[in-house]
Amino acid sequence: MALQNIGASNSDDAFYRYKMPKMITKIEGRGNGIKTNVVNMVDIAKALARPASYTTKYFGCELGAQSKFDEKTGTSLVNGSHDTPKLAGLLENFIKKYVQCYGCGNPETEIIITKNQMIQLKCAACGFVSDVDMRDKLTTFILKNPPETKKGSKDKKAMRRAEKERLKEGEVADEEQKKHQKQVKKKGASVAKEAAGKSSKKKHTGSDEDRVSPAHSQVDEKEEVEDDEDDVQWQTDTSLEAARQRIQEQLSSVTADMVMLSTEETQKKTKASKPRSPSPPQEKKAVAQNGTSKPHEVLVSEVKAGLKEGISAKQLSALLAAKPGTAQERMSALFEALFEGVDKGFTREITKKGGYLAAAVSKDEGSGQLLLLKAIEEFCAKSSGALKEVALILKSLYDGDVLEEEYIVQWYEAGLKGDNKGSQIWKNVKPFTDWLQSAESESEEE
Repeated sequence: MALQNIGASNSDDAFYRYKMPKMITKIEGRGNGIKTNVVNMVDIAKALARPASYTTKYFGCELGAQSKFDEKTGTSLVNGSHDTPKLAGLLENFIKKYVQCYGCGNPETEIIITKNQMIQLKCAACGFVSDVDMRDKLTTFILKNPPETKKGSKDKKAMRRAEKERLKEGEVADEEQKKHQKQVKKKGASVAKEAAGKSSKKKHTGSDEDRVSPAHSQVDEKEEVEDDEDDVQWQTDTSLEAARQRIQEQLSSVTADMVMLSTEETQKKTKASKPRSPSPPQEKKAVAQNGTSKPHEVLVSEVKAGLKEGISAKQLSALLAAKPGTAQERMSALFEALFEGVDKGFTREITKKGGYLAAAVSKDEGSGQLLLLKAIEEFCAKSSGALKEVALILKSLYDGDVLEEEYIVQWYEAGLKGDNKGSQIWKNVKPFTDWLQSAESESEEE
C-alpha cells in the first residue's frame, strides 16, 4: 500500500515519520444512484487517529451531498461522482482543521469536548490546546458522536501509587532477608569458634595453650568485624580535615568550599559562646557587624550560589540536608532561592526547576509535600505575583507528580481553620481545590 506524509506542508520531507495511505476511490452505480466509495477510508482514519465517520461526514458537508459510513462493513459512501484529487483536497482541509496542532503542526492530537460544548485539540507533542472553529458544520456531528475517551490522569496516578507501594514492600522484604542472612552467619561463626576452642584444648597443653589462645581471639575478632562490617561503623573521624575530605568526594569543589565555610562558621559561633576574657571594644563591634545576617538569608544565598554553579538536584538536596535548621526552614529557603525575583510566568519557571523540588520532596514523601506547600504559602506572603498565580503553581506541580491531591486538600483545609483563614491565598487556591475534588468525584461515579 502506497503511503504519503500527513499534511501537504510535509509532502517533500523524506524523513517525516507521520504517514497515511494514499486515497483509493471507486465509482459505483449509474444515473441518480451513482456513488463514490472511498475504499481505504478505515486505514486513513486509523493513521489520522480519528473515527472514519468523521471524515466521511466531512466530505458530505463540504460537497453538499449525502454521505454514509457503515460501522459493520467499513464502507464509506458519498452520493455523486467525485474524482480522487477532489476528495484528497477535502481530506487535507480536514487534517488542518481537526488533526494537526495549531501551534506546532504535529498530527499527534486528541479531540477534547469541554463542559461548555466546545471542541479543542490537545497536542501530545508540545501540549498546546487548539480551539476549533465551532461555525463549521462537522462540529455538531462531533458533539453528537464524541470520540471514545481514554483513561485519564487519575488512572495513571493510581498506577504510580501502586508501583510505589510495591517498591516499598520489595525494599522491606530485602531488608528482612539481609537480617536473616546476617543471623545465619553469626550462628555459623559462633559454632566455628566453639569447635576451634575444643580442638585447640585437645592438641595443645601448658604454655602452648597460652601462646595459641591470643591468636584465636584475634581471628575471632577479625571474623566478627568482617561479619558486621556492612552495617556497623565502629569509629568515625570527626575532625575538620576528615569532614572536608568526605564532602569533596560527594560534591564539587565549589559546593564543598561552601559547606566547609558554613561548618567553620558554626564552630566559630560555638567557640564564641564559651566564656572568655573580655575583648577590646573594636572586636565587639566587628562581631556585631558580622552577626547581622539571618540564618534564613544565609541558606538562601548558599542555595543560589549552588544553582549558579549548575549542581544537580540530588547534590542540592544533599547540600541542604547538611545545613542547620528545621526541615521547614530548609524547604522555604530552597523555594525562595529558586523563584525569588520572578514576577510573572511561574508555571514556566516551575517546569524548568521542578526537578529540584521533586528531589527535595521525595525524601520525606507525604511530610515533604506538606513542607513544600507551607513554603509556597510563606513565599506568597512576600510576593504578590506568586499570590496571583498560586493556583497555576499548584496545578503545574500536580501535573508534574510533585504534589498529590490529598496533601493539597489537607493543607487547604488546615489553612481555612488556622489563624490566617481570611488570607487572600485561600481565595485564590479555592477554585483549584474545587476542581480536584470534583474530578475525583467524577472518577468515582464513572
